[in-house]
Amino acid sequence: MEVEENPTWMLVVALALVDERGRWLMHKRPAGKHHAGLWEFPGGKVESGETPANALVREIAEELGLALAPGSLEPSGFAQNGGNGAECAIVILLYTCRDWSGQPRALEGGEIGWFAPEEAAGLDKPPLDHALLGQLSALLAGPPGDRQS
Repeated sequence: MEVEENPTWMLVVALALVDERGRWLMHKRPAGKHHAGLWEFPGGKVESGETPANALVREIAEELGLALAPGSLEPSGFAQNGGNGAECAIVILLYTCRDWSGQPRALEGGEIGWFAPEEAAGLDKPPLDHALLGQLSALLAGPPGDRQS
């Protein structure tokens, strides 16, 4: 059996960091990168041999200078695209975290900001981050019977 050199899909992890006011930390992609100028949940690729949670801990340390415990990450959703022949398909696993050490800083360029969910919904985002934000909003709102009117 021949092993393909270029994978047909890539696993990515993303984080919805939630502060005490219920705001989410979003990262604006720096110039020169794919989706430059768009806001996204921070994260990155899962490397060979890593679990998604460990990859997210590593990525957040590299991107934001924060220390996370893998046990503080809660699975919150996923999004995927089908790829288009020129690019491989992407699957993003979204985790939520409310407990971390350090002050977030944009260590790899771009900007960061804290946004209320309705503010985050209005930001220009890549398509998969739109899908993740919708899932996260629905998850945090709870089941329809639990919502207050």
